[in-house]
Amino acid sequence: MISTLMYMFLSSALHIEKVLKEDNIPLENVRICYSPFSRTTHTAQVVASVLDISFEGPQCMVLDDLRERFFGPSYELKSHDKYPDIWALDEKDPFMQPEGGESVADVVSTLTNALINMETQFRGCTVLVVSHGDPLQIFQTILNAAKDNNGSCENDLASRIQAVKIPSVLSQHRKFALQTGELRSVV
Repeated sequence: MISTLMYMFLSSALHIEKVLKEDNIPLENVRICYSPFSRTTHTAQVVASVLDISFEGPQCMVLDDLRERFFGPSYELKSHDKYPDIWALDEKDPFMQPEGGESVADVVSTLTNALINMETQFRGCTVLVVSHGDPLQIFQTILNAAKDNNGSCENDLASRIQAVKIPSVLSQHRKFALQTGELRSVV
């Protein structure tokens, strides 16, 4: 299992390197933001190493707001077979918290803080986000909806996200389900 995961991380990092070269993005304009959990920290280290970016330098930053979603004591650290229960609840009411856990709307609030932090600190840079499946699919959901809402009178990102923080948008986050090590480009 570990060797398979390491291969996926290395393969993903090599793919990132290729995309950056194809898009003529200089490495000095690349930033890596990652969750503080060990598996995402490790992935960010592999990516930084492949890109020859100093992991301890200013181009890499841990953001607590990119951490894994807390599903609550009834689901946390349980079988992955429990995920469909959470996702059914998410689809029914993305503002409903599983017992003691975080709702989709809670995760959006946390991710909005991460986005504002990244936008403020890394304006004009390409940011690689290393996080977890559920937060990343929620992240893509709100970014796509905010982009689609770009013509609104709201100018700043936080206001555009707040405008799309509605059940009909948030309940759709499973449309952006990810595979382990999958790379996606978002606006």
